[in-house]
Amino acid sequence: QVQLVESGGGLVQAGGSLRLSCAASGRTFSSYGMGWFRQAPGKEREFVAAISWSGSNAYYAETVQGRFTISRDNAKNTGYLQMNSLKPEDTAVYYCAASRLPAVVVGGVNYDYWGQGTQVTVSS
Repeated sequence: QVQLVESGGGLVQAGGSLRLSCAASGRTFSSYGMGWFRQAPGKEREFVAAISWSGSNAYYAETVQGRFTISRDNAKNTGYLQMNSLKPEDTAVYYCAASRLPAVVVGGVNYDYWGQGTQVTVSS
């Protein structure tokens, strides 16, 4: 069992940066793949980024490629999403998720545990 708690969301102006954190409970977090998703009002949840259990492989949605960086510190049982050059269209609730699959996992259906989400609002 893995419990996930996101933090670091907030209000930021366009062009600014935020770093989201995802604190995981459970001693097996280091063996899980991890991902970030987001959901804007009236829209479906969408994939943002994913990272393998070791942190050696990562994959990004085209909309955030080059602006966002996913990382993890298994010693701290924590994952991160560094978001730079934020745009108003990045406004959404951001969720972290953990998958029993240790590799990079894109599809939300492949994730077994989800956090409660943290709001990110980017003003123009």
